[in-house]
Parts: sequence; structure tokens; C-alpha cells
Amino acid sequence: MDDYTFEKRKKVINELIHDKYYTPMKGKEIAMLLNVSKENRNDLYKVLDALVLEGKIGVTSKGKYCKNDKNILTGIFQSTDRGFGFVTVEGEDEDIFIRESDTCNALHQDKVQLVITCEKTEGRRREGRIIRILEHGMNQIVGIFRKNGAYGFVIPDNRKFSKDIFIPKDKIRSAVTGHKVVVKINSFGDDTHNPEGEVIRILGHVNDPGTDILSVVESYEIPYEYPEEVMKEIEKIPDEIDETKLPLRTDYRMLQTVTIDGEDAKDLDDAISLSKENGIYHLGVHIADVAEYVKEKSALDKEALNRGTSVYLVDRVIPMLPHKLSNGICSLNQGVDRFALSCMMDIDSTGKIIDHKISESVINVDRRMSYTSVKKILTDNDTDTINEYKDFVPMFKLMEELATILRKKRKQRGSIDFDFPECKIVLDKAGRPLDIKPYERNTATKIIEDFMLAANETVAEDYFWQQIPFVYRTHDTPDKDKINELAAFINNFGYSIKVSNDEIHPKELQKLMEKIEGSEEENLISRLTLRAMKRAGYTVECKGHFGLAAKYYTHFTSPIRRYPDLQIHRIIKESLHGGITDKRIKHYENILPDVTKHASQTERRADDAEREVDKMKKAEYMSLRIGKTFSGVISGVTAWGLYVELPNTVEGLVHVNELTDDYYIFDQNSYELYGEVTHKTYKLGMKVRVKCTGASKVLRTVDFQIVEDDI
Repeated sequence: MDDYTFEKRKKVINELIHDKYYTPMKGKEIAMLLNVSKENRNDLYKVLDALVLEGKIGVTSKGKYCKNDKNILTGIFQSTDRGFGFVTVEGEDEDIFIRESDTCNALHQDKVQLVITCEKTEGRRREGRIIRILEHGMNQIVGIFRKNGAYGFVIPDNRKFSKDIFIPKDKIRSAVTGHKVVVKINSFGDDTHNPEGEVIRILGHVNDPGTDILSVVESYEIPYEYPEEVMKEIEKIPDEIDETKLPLRTDYRMLQTVTIDGEDAKDLDDAISLSKENGIYHLGVHIADVAEYVKEKSALDKEALNRGTSVYLVDRVIPMLPHKLSNGICSLNQGVDRFALSCMMDIDSTGKIIDHKISESVINVDRRMSYTSVKKILTDNDTDTINEYKDFVPMFKLMEELATILRKKRKQRGSIDFDFPECKIVLDKAGRPLDIKPYERNTATKIIEDFMLAANETVAEDYFWQQIPFVYRTHDTPDKDKINELAAFINNFGYSIKVSNDEIHPKELQKLMEKIEGSEEENLISRLTLRAMKRAGYTVECKGHFGLAAKYYTHFTSPIRRYPDLQIHRIIKESLHGGITDKRIKHYENILPDVTKHASQTERRADDAEREVDKMKKAEYMSLRIGKTFSGVISGVTAWGLYVELPNTVEGLVHVNELTDDYYIFDQNSYELYGEVTHKTYKLGMKVRVKCTGASKVLRTVDFQIVEDDI
């Protein structure tokens, strides 16, 4: 056995373990059975671990190797700051609950094996016990360094990582107490020992401006510096378009064209042109031709794929592409010629797209507009703004007219519109939050949404019928159990939804949104409906978009900030240049599954980082307002208390211990807390008045106390 190759050993061991006479044995027993010398047993153990990772063999709770039992599941452990956690198993919709006593010392993001200890029952999810840690998921941790004599330790920012990290004297570098640091973990510890690591990067002192947000960036391992080879490559990118390529492109420079974005936007990747003749709207959605400059397999392309998406934080943007591209040659700036991919659509009075053309083009934006200015023209009828942009006002009115038609058509088919308030956090020069303003969609933002959706659907359907490899934006039908739970819950309020053949049509949820509009329970039911939905992602299969009630959907409109858009631009350009060969089709079939998976992961990472920074700054904002009272709405009810959301989107917890006028019991069927003696109830959607009693920037939490309710 000692002379066998790694793959040969795997084959022999796999056959041994699956022999009908085999019973579970420890690794040492297998080594003796196969006559493996003590010197080579570590190699044998590596083979055993590899077979476990591949799912070919299993391992018992006592660490013995055995046939792969279907009852043994593999997943990613998601810890909580309260000790317990959940395991996410790929391909399964619902996580598995893990009690603190059943974690087997697994840490946050570890890949683990587990067995089910309690099957799902009404109102309770499955429970499990972790029996083995296969891989540690977090090899780097961001936290606050504390010196303790000759050595030090780091308190992780991520409270889900439950143990402090010991830093030996020779691994401290020049860190001092109060420094935010990045730590590489060298040992993950055990029952009696903490993890051990070394400081690899000092981010700054905890009180330095910007260190807090940089810490979040580092903790999510979001790359923010470009490799040297990327910066060398970017030097070769021109500042102006190559005019020798103009004859190869459709020239749309004669069309009246505008961009409409936020005031702060610098990476302008979409422009609009619109006219109307004989009752037919001619809508042009022109998207920056990033693929003209970012070539497949180049250093730029590899880095863009690695990042997956731009990340938008309150004080900075971490772009997918360097600024010379995103703000320069690829940005559709006013008054300059730019290469684009244009989707020209002919749309009738019912909103039906009766013809379209996708082509490589050259455009020249006539005016860079902001959402605010367009709103002033269309909604506020602001005389000064109308006079300033008088040459464009007829087109803006035509945009509003067409957008209304497209929105109505989308609504008729069942598209769901969740309009939860977003926020804009205003910081001072030191990075401290000055104000938190709710950001509401207006006429202008909705117009751009409608036109981008039209282009995305048109491109998706076109390339679906071409039957070539492509990237689609997919939103699956909700899980039937979650929909049934939602149906049972809303029945308490007198609402119902139709479910046929264990499936629901998006139109049913749209009708529900219409029924609850303006009601006290609107916020509550909208949130629960959203929670019942699955998360959208990227796939190579065109499975449709449930939320939009769209059979065909892709992301075509933002190649500056989303890699999937850039990827499909390449496919489109290749298709326009005489079609895609069998060799290239095979190439795309090979790479696109990994591209879509990675893009979905980086999108989620960016969303999580953005959400965490927002929570951190909101907590910091409220820490300066302790003792003040606010009006809010109950946005969540749990066994441990009430979550209350303020009009500026800050959310805080009223702990059940703060409800001192009675003993409150949680009713999970109706999502309410009710007093055992007084029978007073706290329900989702109720208006309450609260006092801020505490806020932790580190924990990202805000604490409230009820001072008056039922206002």
C-alpha cells in the first residue's frame, strides 16, 4: 500500500469501505488493515479526508469512517452571537438549526458534516448535530488588538466568530492596543485552547476616520487595491474612441440622447433616446461597450471576474473596474463620442415590443440629467428647471408616457413591486453620520427602471431563441411551505391568496400587495411576503424571473459595475460578428456555470457588506441621540422582543425585559406579543413611541424602550 499513488489509494479505500462486510473503523484501524507504515499514515489520512469531502465515504459522530450514509449531510455552518447556529445545505431551501451544545466547536462559515436529530414539524425547522468539521471557512479575521503583557489577542469584529484570537509575541508586528488589524489564523484551537494567529495588516486605530468601514471591507475580503499587472494594462487603454472603427458601428449620434442618474454618479453606463411616430414609440437603451476595452482572459478581465460587482458603501465606492475605465472611456459622459451596445425597441400603444435591433453603436450624450431635475420637470412643474432643459422637456414627457404604459403591462401580467424605503446616510469629513434621510423612488427613477427592464427582457428573449450559451437573471418560484405559511398568516387579517398545484402565480402576490396598500398591516405583510420569496441569482438556464413575472430575463444594462453584464456583452458582440463557432459554444458552456455561481456569491457579499456598514453608521448616529424619543412602527416581533423601525429606516430592539407592565408571551402564529394579565398586544405594523436607551457601533445594535403606544 505504501507504494500506491494517491488516486490508487482512494480507489482501494473506497472499495474497502463499501464492501458488504465492512463496519465503521478508525483511521488507525484502516491503516493496519491495509498494512500502511506509521511513516505514511498521514498520507492515508489525507486520502480519507479527500474521500469524505467528495462525499464518497462518511464519518460517524465518534470519528469512524463508514459507508456514506444519506442521513449525513454536508453544509456551511452559520454561527450566531448567541452560540447556536444554522447549517445551509446546497440544494435545500431551509437551513438546519444547530443548538449550541451540538456545534462540535464549529466556527462561523466552517464546512461541516451533520446528522438530523429532529425532523421538521409545524412551526419548527429541522434540527441537527454537527459531527465533523471538514474545512474552516474563515482564515482571516478583522478585529481590535489588545496588548496583554508580552503577547496580545484580537477581539473579532464579527461576533459570529465566537472566540478571541491569541497572538504570540513574535506575531504582533507593531500593533498596539486599539488598532484595527487583519489576523491570519494559524491554528483554530479546540475545547481548551483559543485560535492562534498572526497580525498581517494594520488598518489604523479604531478611532481613525474611515477605519471602521475599511474593517468591514477587509472582513468580507472585498478586494479594493488593483494588482500591478492591472494598472499596467490600464495605461494602454485610450482616452478617446478609435475612430477607425466607426464604419463598423451603427451611428446613433444624431438621436437626442440623455443619461439620467443620481447627482453623485460618475460611472454612467446607460443612456436613453426616445421618439414617437405613427403611434409607435422608438426607445433606445444604449449601454457602455465595456467589452471593447476589457478583453477576455486579460488581467483586467480576471480582476473584474474576481470582484464580480462594484460595492457601494456610504463613504466610498469600490469599483469593479479602475476609474480610468468606469469614469473615463466607458462612461457615457455628456458631449463626447462613446462606443455602446444599443437595444433599439419599437413599442406599440399597449406596451408590446413589436420589433427590436441589438447592435454595436456609437452615441453622443446631449445632456447629463439627474433624477432630481427630471422629477422637477415632470412632477413639480418647476418653471426654472423646465426653462433650463426646454429642448428636452418634450422627450421627458414622452418618457413618462411610455414608462406608464410599460408599467401597466407589467402589472397586468403580475409583476410584484416591493417599494420598501431605502436611506441615504450623510457623513461629515471625519466619517461621522450627520443625517439619515429616507430615499424614495420618484418618477425619474421609475422611468429608468422601466426602460432597463424592457431592454433586459428583450435581450434575454432574443438570445434564448438563438439557443447559444448565455447568462440569465433568475428568480425561482417560492417554496410551497413558505407560501402556505404566508397564506395561513394573512388569513388572520382577512386576506387570502390562491395556491394551485402547490404553486403560486406572482399575480396573486401582486393582488395581495394592492389589497394591503395603505393598511396598518401593509408593512408587516409586505415584509413577510418578501421573506417567503427566494433570492434572485445568475444561472445559465433561462428559468424566468418570478418577481417580475418575466419568462425571459437577464442583466444587460450595467457592464461597468456587474460582471454578468460584461460577460453577456462579449457573447452578444461575438454573435453580431458572424455568429459563435462550435468551439466557442463549448468554451462558454465550460466557463459560464462557474461565472454565474461566482457572480451570485460576490453579489451577496456586496449586499451583506453594504447592509453591515449601514447598520454600523445607523448605530453610531443613534449613539448621539440616547434619551431622545421617536415615533416608529413595529417591524418585527420575536420571543425576545419587538423591533421598531423609525421613518429614517433606523431599526432598534425593545427587549421583552423592557416590557415591565406585564409578562408577555410570544404567539408565533400571529407574530405578536400579548400580556398574560393585561392582554395588551404588540403586533407587527403597530405605531409606537420609543426612547433610545442604547446603541453599539461595534455590535451594530440600537436599543429602544416603549414610552407610549397605540398613538
